[in-house]
Amino acid sequence: MANIQTFAGFRPRADLVEKVASRPYDVLNSEEARKEAEGNPHSFLHVVKPEIDLPVEMDHYAPIVYETGRDNFQRLVADSIFVKDANSMLYVYRLIMDGHVQTGFMVEQSIDDYFDGQIKLHELTRPDKEEDRKTHVRISGIHAEPVFFAYPSKADLDNILEKVVNEYDPVYDFTAEDGIQHLLWAVDEPALAAQVQEGFADIPTYVADGHHRTAAAALVGKDLRAANPDHTGKESYNWLMAVIFPDNQLQIIDYNRVVKDLNGRSNNDFLTLIEQRFEVKNVGKTQHKPEELHNFGMYLDGEWYSLTARDGTYNDLDPISVLDVTILSEQILDPLLGIQDLRRDKRIDFVGGIRGLGELERRVDSGEMTLAFALYPVSMKQLIDIADSGEIMPPKTTWFEPKLRSGLVVHEL
Repeated sequence: MANIQTFAGFRPRADLVEKVASRPYDVLNSEEARKEAEGNPHSFLHVVKPEIDLPVEMDHYAPIVYETGRDNFQRLVADSIFVKDANSMLYVYRLIMDGHVQTGFMVEQSIDDYFDGQIKLHELTRPDKEEDRKTHVRISGIHAEPVFFAYPSKADLDNILEKVVNEYDPVYDFTAEDGIQHLLWAVDEPALAAQVQEGFADIPTYVADGHHRTAAAALVGKDLRAANPDHTGKESYNWLMAVIFPDNQLQIIDYNRVVKDLNGRSNNDFLTLIEQRFEVKNVGKTQHKPEELHNFGMYLDGEWYSLTARDGTYNDLDPISVLDVTILSEQILDPLLGIQDLRRDKRIDFVGGIRGLGELERRVDSGEMTLAFALYPVSMKQLIDIADSGEIMPPKTTWFEPKLRSGLVVHEL
């Protein structure tokens, strides 16, 4: 089962943590990251989105981009913005968003758990994004951002979280500009850390958010093992950095799709084909956010439609077929739009529900995209059932909120 341990991480000075901490690399595009980090040399975006410090036209996958990220982190260490803890610490991380509270352990987990299946996956990775994160880890020499895991809620582990929160003072407590409060505890108690390690020994962990970073950490660690003739198994590259939350504290929101074209069809022809598979209702300019499974919002040519999947287009008894992302792929994306590989096809993009339906409208109205779909979110139970069965969800099925803040703790390889 899960092999975890505490570690000594690099952390920003408490008086600068609000300037350092940033949103994760994959929730901002480069233009947004440039604006967010403007005038703030301490922002961790200089490490995880280093293209913001290079010319706009620069290839984001050029070696100099990753080297810039490495150099930026080394500068933050040299300037004592980041300082490494002297001892292995039990880190506990709490996020509070609109009254929702989730608290988890920030620990190392063995990369062997990834290869042995003790880290349960529910999505395949996109090769280009996986290679991007591998290169970032390899060149920077750090796991810059923790991956976001879940564990089946367990009383002894949950009680340790409450003990830390109630009996120790946090080293960080701040509210970011988006209104989300972040608290971090760093506890130097080996006996308590041993209890956590024991508590995870009989349960697996589940990737909630960060399949690409999980794969990158494991695969780079495996490469470093092979390249090290003096490998002992104790090296830091044998571990990845994760924040692991009880599953009953997590919330998943919608993860929506935008499509570049109608695969050569006119709007009318496309709608005619849709009506063979869905009950279609035109709701005009009113945004349609699905409120139940098997209902979709569709935005086309300035108007919203409610689509309800017809009987026979899905199987509620099958953990994959029941998913709305599967229904969308099998009934529209593949047969009507010719989008068969969500991991590689450049005609489709994915938009987290935190951006709202207005972002779908913006992407279509700008002419960048032609069509958008709003989906009903999957549940944690669905995620765990699929991961336990060894099945894989279609890419970009889950969007967790709140997101972890990057730059609170950094794991050195």
